[in-house]
Amino acid sequence: MNALDQATGPPVTTASSHAQQTPVAPVGGRRRLGSSGPVGLVLAGGISVQFGGALAVTLMPRAGAAGVVTLRLLAAAVVLLVVCRPRLRGHSRTDWGTVVVFGITMGAMNGMFYEAVARIPLGPAVTLEVLGPLALSVLTSRRAVNALWAGLALAGVFLLGGGGFNDLDPIGVAFALGAGAMWAAYIVFSARTGRRFPQADGLALAMAVAALLFLPIGIADAGTRLLNPTTVALGSAVALLSSVLPYTLELLALRRLPAPTFAILMSLEPALAATAGFLILGQALSVAEAAAIALVIAASIGAVRTQVGRNKVPPLPAEGQ
Repeated sequence: MNALDQATGPPVTTASSHAQQTPVAPVGGRRRLGSSGPVGLVLAGGISVQFGGALAVTLMPRAGAAGVVTLRLLAAAVVLLVVCRPRLRGHSRTDWGTVVVFGITMGAMNGMFYEAVARIPLGPAVTLEVLGPLALSVLTSRRAVNALWAGLALAGVFLLGGGGFNDLDPIGVAFALGAGAMWAAYIVFSARTGRRFPQADGLALAMAVAALLFLPIGIADAGTRLLNPTTVALGSAVALLSSVLPYTLELLALRRLPAPTFAILMSLEPALAATAGFLILGQALSVAEAAAIALVIAASIGAVRTQVGRNKVPPLPAEGQ
């Protein structure tokens, strides 16, 4: 049984590489947190990452797309390693393989996305990127109704893009779609990493892998501009908003939230991006964009209600030591 099967099924015994834990039905306040808590974590992470993305767009004239990604990954890795102080011993080869692939996925996702927003507006870039999680939600769903919610969200995604993307830079579109594919992979390996490492240890290690792999690219692209104090400060702010906070919140949420539901919740990202673009970049919302926001919100609410109705008590996280 893979990570997605474990996430979508009812409460069962979930094995990690070093320990086995049997979920127990929560009671009282813990039951209430079971349905609303993970959803709140995902939404908070989405708000943080989109406002961080808008800030990153303003930083690109200083350091370029690859430079911004490098600063973001490095700063996030340093913060997470200092805060989490992950244990390096006692992990199997499978554990390390999972965290390395997770790191590669994060680096590729960030790199492609920032190359996309360097060429096309933030709203359309996120709109195209979210197709990856939407495709994942349909492919992994075991209920036909989830395909309906995904279709409704997809309609909103294209409406947010103005009904088509013919006027966009094709290279930017390709980067955005590639980032979407990496986003789908991120969902899978974030869940697997969360089950193999305690707390956010796996996230910290994966972020370090991503930062080390991307560092030569950033140096080649931005050079000494990466050492400018103002650029470093802004890059650190982007890291906190776009990496540290959202990735930690989403990793924790994936331990209690089924992966298909998480994927459909990610369809809210174009709406959040449009809001961040309006508040920070001065990009006004049209009537069509407002309608698109309503569609993706309706799809997300429907997906969550469907999943809660199926699993009255969501499975608890299995944390292997």
